[in-house]
Amino acid sequence: MNHNKSRLAWQKKLHEIIFEADTAAGKLFDIFLILTILLSVVAVMLDSVKSINGYYGNILYTAEWIFTILFTIEYFLRITAISKPWGYMRSFYGVVDLLAVLPTYLGVIFPGIHFLLVIRLLRVLRIFRVLKLIQYISEAKMLRQALRASGRKITIFIFTVLTLVTIMGSLMYVIEGEANGFTSIPLSIYWAIVTLTTVGYGDISPMTGLGQMLAAIIMICGYGIIAVPTGIVTVEMNRLAVKKISTQSCPECSAEGHDYDAKFCKICGAKL
Repeated sequence: MNHNKSRLAWQKKLHEIIFEADTAAGKLFDIFLILTILLSVVAVMLDSVKSINGYYGNILYTAEWIFTILFTIEYFLRITAISKPWGYMRSFYGVVDLLAVLPTYLGVIFPGIHFLLVIRLLRVLRIFRVLKLIQYISEAKMLRQALRASGRKITIFIFTVLTLVTIMGSLMYVIEGEANGFTSIPLSIYWAIVTLTTVGYGDISPMTGLGQMLAAIIMICGYGIIAVPTGIVTVEMNRLAVKKISTQSCPECSAEGHDYDAKFCKICGAKL
């Protein structure tokens, strides 16, 4: 019985350090983790530069293994610190943490799969979890709710834009034809998308007067269309009232974003 109590006390202390941000130990751990993440990302970026890799390849390789071991230890500590590790492992950040260390180990087993090393950059997403200040959590929660509430409207908007560029691209294909570079309808739709979004690569351009007139109309429409999704999300954000959020993390499932006065986890119902 005493053994179980001591283990639970040790587990609770570990949870406070790793998952909480309102204690001195938790803040110190978060600062160390942020610095480690940034250094690991810099090492990955430098390793992709051939001239630097030629001189410091061995050092960068050693550094990558050091970072991988540290992140692996952290991953298993997070699993140990909560009573329901499977819930954390299935969560978004649980998957990100796992993907942050797998490429290095897979690189030993499958040396030819170099592109998997790019996945290591996902560890930079941990920074958003580490910054557990109340204002960050509140703003992030509000933005997430606004995007979720705007989902249907944005979906309809995107479908409308796709319909518009399909019609405009087909018209341009008929007007310009293969002689002026519009060799197919898909290519013409590509041109319509580039033009409507005001990107304007310039690899294809209309030559006839009618085609240039249609292109001018698409360009003008593009300025109005770009503002639509921004307006949709802004309206939803204005409707949302930002609640006071604490930095408390559930000791059972590691869920975050609870209200400041919450007594129980909103996901699994465990006592906070």
